[in-house]
Amino acid sequence: ALAVSLCLDRRQLRFPAHLVVAVVLAAAAAAFAATLAVDEVRGGPVARLASHGDRGSGPVPVELTLARDPQQREGGLVTVRAEALAVAGERTRAPVLVTARGESGRAWLALLPSTKVRTAARLRPPGDTGPEDVAAVLAVRGAPELLAPPSLPQRLAGRLRAGLRRAVAGLGPDERALLPGLVVGDTAAMTPELEEAFQATDLAHVTAVSGANLSIVLVLLVGAAARARSPERGGIAARTGLTLRGTALAGAGLTVAFVVLCRPDPSVLRAGATGLIMLLGLATGRRTAPLTALAAATLILVLADPWLARSFGFALSALATGGLVTLGPRWAEALQARGWPHRLAEGVAAAAAAQACVGPLLVLRLAKVSLVAIPCNLLAEVAVAPATLLGFAALAAAPLGTGPAAFLAWLASWPCAGLIALARFGAGMPGAELDWAGGWSGAALLVLVIAALAASSRFLLRSRAALAMGALALLLALLRPAPLTRLATGWPPPDWRLVACDVGQGDALVLAAGPGSDAAVVVDAGPDPHAVDHCLHELGIDRVPLLLLTHDHADHVEGVPGVLHDRQVGAVETTTADDPPAEYARVRRWAAAAGVPLRHVVPGERGALGDLHWQVLWPDGSPDAAGLGPNNASISLLVTVAGLRLALLGDLEPPAQQRLLAALPNCPELYGVDVLKVAHHGSARQDADLLRALRPRLALVSVGSGNPYGHPAPAALRGLASLGAVVVRTDQDGAIAVLGQGRRLAVATQRGR
Repeated sequence: ALAVSLCLDRRQLRFPAHLVVAVVLAAAAAAFAATLAVDEVRGGPVARLASHGDRGSGPVPVELTLARDPQQREGGLVTVRAEALAVAGERTRAPVLVTARGESGRAWLALLPSTKVRTAARLRPPGDTGPEDVAAVLAVRGAPELLAPPSLPQRLAGRLRAGLRRAVAGLGPDERALLPGLVVGDTAAMTPELEEAFQATDLAHVTAVSGANLSIVLVLLVGAAARARSPERGGIAARTGLTLRGTALAGAGLTVAFVVLCRPDPSVLRAGATGLIMLLGLATGRRTAPLTALAAATLILVLADPWLARSFGFALSALATGGLVTLGPRWAEALQARGWPHRLAEGVAAAAAAQACVGPLLVLRLAKVSLVAIPCNLLAEVAVAPATLLGFAALAAAPLGTGPAAFLAWLASWPCAGLIALARFGAGMPGAELDWAGGWSGAALLVLVIAALAASSRFLLRSRAALAMGALALLLALLRPAPLTRLATGWPPPDWRLVACDVGQGDALVLAAGPGSDAAVVVDAGPDPHAVDHCLHELGIDRVPLLLLTHDHADHVEGVPGVLHDRQVGAVETTTADDPPAEYARVRRWAAAAGVPLRHVVPGERGALGDLHWQVLWPDGSPDAAGLGPNNASISLLVTVAGLRLALLGDLEPPAQQRLLAALPNCPELYGVDVLKVAHHGSARQDADLLRALRPRLALVSVGSGNPYGHPAPAALRGLASLGAVVVRTDQDGAIAVLGQGRRLAVATQRGR
């Protein structure tokens, strides 16, 4: 759609015939390019051999050229995008995704883009979960055979990137992770918690290099674009006496080097192409409007690589830039006309315009609206430029020696620390993100809301009372005081006993110490620190005497920082098997950083908090219990509160469930419990005899919507229904509260289903 502006005459707003012709030609070119791109992926020997991969075909020899840097994934998996040049002796050109593990994966990690290698691989189709723009996924074993080294530009870029990693080695872990991402797009050291903080504040573009970085570098060289042809033009080029053509040539070289160094990610490609078109206008003496340059760059890139049309990052980059060059200047003028200072008006207008354009697209994927995005992006601008320039200085100094580069990286770490603190503060606000309708209907609704706010902006800006009321409403929405939230939404219900938080695909259970108490025992923390923090805030929980982690899988422990955030936590308790070790190590670091003791559960342990009592049923301390795997090491509890009996089974699977069943005669309270937290998110792996013995009145399933595991399994739901249990699920009902006492049992859900 942006390409239409290529044909617009800004001096006369009408629809001439050549506009229609241009649109038709652009559509035809796009259709032709897309056909070629699909044929490249779906046709040829790679796709043909991959279609037989599920029928047991063996490894075949493949020659490849690496297209991107190898990436380390969870579980020791290494992936790298490449171009297949030959497969089983047949020449071809097809995009593929290479996967490797263990020692083989470490060998692939050492390679740079443009390296040519030979390997043996099993080919399989991408499937529903693989990238759609590759012809096959290649599973390789063993180290690749080098056929040709990387190109000289890639070798130079690799050395500079490695030098930056050495320069930041002495920084704190957060700054060490952010600075390479901000400067060259190297996000290998970013932790999920830090990434989530930047995503919640819509500052994700800061964590990985974006078009803004290139703009900063080009402004340093060329000066402000508006004065590029005037005698007052600034920048290094003007100070050194470069002509306009020399300046454009230097800028083009800098842009190409930037793309090679930072890798051709969608936002980098968009920024590079837009910059080159603007520089071409500078060299030829023709005035190129920013929107025209953006439209031309978008059209050219989509024609060159039609898969970019389905790239979320590319669309965000193009829309954000479109907002900056269209809405931004108009809104800035409107604010200045009402007495706003020039720089403040430009900053607020730019942040608001970019957010207005990307917000509907973000809703499509996340079904959330960030209420802190505009102020956080506005404040971030103060730190982004110095961090970027000092980071590039450290990069350039790296070949001269580690000392100067490390000093410059240390200087850059200060604005980086400010960005990190800003992201964490914004994400930590109880109302940082507002749940919104997903899909196209949600995007359309947000467009209408933005249009309504823009239409009423004149009245809002003129009325101090309206501005004050709007600011107060926003403050209350961000702080979400628990009494006000309860009054407005009816959630949480009074006198709740247990709440299963809606944290997506994971577990986070809150056990109240008593009616009106601000203390609770938390069992598991879910996969998202912001989700569990939000849930605890809504419940009014400020003290957590015990955080009990049933086992160390990510969907139960990654939310630990959210529980620790601004709360008094007495202790963290984990199961007796520290498996997987990497997740347990993360829990240990988080607990140590918060000064909270970490200990292992004691088999048979009992505890109490106010009206709440619990007993550890599993692990039972037997020598072979830890050998049953992480899920079967889950801490399982019998909880009693106000006469209600609750069985919490973590992620237990049949081997441990059967052992628990055998021990039931020693714990008769488990026969016919009131509430069951169904094991392993309602997976099909349930022991029917144990369910019959427990015979719950109410079954809670903590599960994420649209999860790839098929949880909860229909067989498990049918089994629970046959026992007469009422089944409630967080994916359908949101957070779930259990109420009542004695034989009186009730349930309330946040979504009111």
